[in-house]
Amino acid sequence: MREALIVWGGWSGHEPQECAEIIKTMLEEDGFKVYLEHGTEALADPSVHDLSLVVPIMTMSKIEKEEVKNLAAAIESGVGIAGYHGGAGDAFRDSVDYQFIIGGQWVAHPGNIIDYTVNITRPDDPLMEGIADFPFTSEQYYMHVDPSNEVLATTKFTGEHAYWIDGVVMPVVWKRKYGKGRVFYSSLGHQAKEFDVPEMKTIFRRGANWAAR
Repeated sequence: MREALIVWGGWSGHEPQECAEIIKTMLEEDGFKVYLEHGTEALADPSVHDLSLVVPIMTMSKIEKEEVKNLAAAIESGVGIAGYHGGAGDAFRDSVDYQFIIGGQWVAHPGNIIDYTVNITRPDDPLMEGIADFPFTSEQYYMHVDPSNEVLATTKFTGEHAYWIDGVVMPVVWKRKYGKGRVFYSSLGHQAKEFDVPEMKTIFRRGANWAAR
């Protein structure tokens, strides 16, 4: 049986506990044994190396050096990691080691909660099968991203809320490798209610299963 660890905490505005429970149920439905831990301490445990998947939900948190070192070694050896929105893309601002794993870091969401479009750029990829471009209402994440990411979906900024980024095309969903480990990220998911959007939930679910060893 595949085993997954969800670590949750950080900024309460992203509803980390509620989202952790949603993802726990999702993974259990897909046959995982799921461990739920509040805080990052579990990432330093040697047992992380035996997992199939790690899901961080830790917006604006701190991670200790021994924790990120152990996590990075586990992923490099083949453990998968899947994350979304600020829970993974703005988790540990002061850890470049962690950002190297995820492949991006949030820096802005001009206009805060707005309507925008998610454009599927790789409809041939199994993670995007049957999913067309779709409207979304949330924070439109502006991120600094790794050029080695394999981008599956993007969004285009209008410049309405920051004129100097008019026309910028920004990755929304990507996958990548870190050593032998698979990394999946989606910038969608500001609060728990966004998992009610079928496209958002399906993309994350497929991504988590793809990343899992």
